[in-house]
Amino acid sequence: MIEIKSSREIQKIRDAGRVVAQVLDEVGGRIKPGVTTEELDHFIRDFVRARNGTLLFYNYEGFPAHSCISINEEVVHGIPSSKRRLREGDIVSIDVGVGLEGYCGDGAVTFPVGKISPEAENLLKICLDALALGIAAAVPRHRVSDISRAIQLFVEKNGYAVVKKYVGHGIGRNMHEPPQIPNYVDQGFLKEDPILREGMVLAIEPMVNAGTDDVVTLSDKWTVVTKDRKLSAHFEHTVAVMAAGPMILTLP
Repeated sequence: MIEIKSSREIQKIRDAGRVVAQVLDEVGGRIKPGVTTEELDHFIRDFVRARNGTLLFYNYEGFPAHSCISINEEVVHGIPSSKRRLREGDIVSIDVGVGLEGYCGDGAVTFPVGKISPEAENLLKICLDALALGIAAAVPRHRVSDISRAIQLFVEKNGYAVVKKYVGHGIGRNMHEPPQIPNYVDQGFLKEDPILREGMVLAIEPMVNAGTDDVVTLSDKWTVVTKDRKLSAHFEHTVAVMAAGPMILTLP
């Protein structure tokens, strides 16, 4: 069942989302060659806890870190490590979920590490633009598939692929709530294609690959990589469907 949030609940989600936005903004300034992903994860942990937030990913189904940090061909769910150092030219996706006073916010940004290749720059731009188009489609009386279609058509028109195995989701008192928000449209999905209503809150998160949309999970049981090992980018916002237009809740 899809929950419709009250204005009070949307404000609570926005409070959690603001912490997500702030920590992503702050951690972005710490991304440089030589930094370990564990150092970034510990900064995120300390920043969120100092603001009375909880790290939603920590121990979620056994996940062993406070944030997901995924580099280059890693699509999602990368595990931070003291042995993994950022290198010039990498791209690094940081995904953070924060609980605050019983409500959740979720967001992700893919950052460049130093100077990156023109190909990597374009991938990041396409993924971020796809997110903006998906958000723009999140209005009352549209359907979930309108979000999905906006993302998929733009990404594929530009020669990239959207990941189909992982999708966005509703969010509120729980990190993952109905409905699912795929970044593509197929006939199976269209059998259940909810109409968007004012008060729905959605985590919209395109994952865009430079090559194939196929992905595999590594032996750590968490890290998802592109099957062809080409680059992948990931951006995410928590968004409320409102009569006046989409309200992004993960902004500083």
